[in-house]
Amino acid sequence: MTTDPSEGRLTATRLRVASLRHTGSTPVRLEPGPKDRARYATELGAEALRKLRFDGKLSPMGKTGWRLEAKLGATAVQACIVTLEPVTTRIDTTVVREFLPPERLDSPEAGSETEMPDDETIEVLGDEIDVEGIMLEALSLALPTYPRKAGVEMGEAQFAADGVAPITDEETKPFAGLAALREKMQDDGNEG
Repeated sequence: MTTDPSEGRLTATRLRVASLRHTGSTPVRLEPGPKDRARYATELGAEALRKLRFDGKLSPMGKTGWRLEAKLGATAVQACIVTLEPVTTRIDTTVVREFLPPERLDSPEAGSETEMPDDETIEVLGDEIDVEGIMLEALSLALPTYPRKAGVEMGEAQFAADGVAPITDEETKPFAGLAALREKMQDDGNEG
């Protein structure tokens, strides 16, 4: 990680909970250098990450919990799903996580069915808070799943063996055949 002295110190990628101060917020700032951005891009399936910055604070929540609020800024380059040309996306999003000890979280009974919690920002507090992991998770969720160059439309793919007419998307619609049958019946009824 690199840093500009005028912007403040970069934090470690993992923070030990025991070393965090309870009297105020702890600044959090990650700004990976070119090697780390290249590694993250590969992990995320992107062509490149031109910029990446995670900047915020970690604040105490009572005596046993912590709240992370940060801004994630990134410029990602991905391949267009239609043309494979590079597509650049700017990401600016807010990331919020709350870390609570297991005893403060609702735990399901053993063997019972469980649903996803209503608040997906709450995580179990362990010995460390993985700031880098949170940054990469937020970036992964913010990246376009199907990046597409502006103005490019998806074509219709057709697959069939040689000599066989391919089935079109229109033919696979369940009521398309019924509509054609209704029209034919109406035409047949009008001829007499």
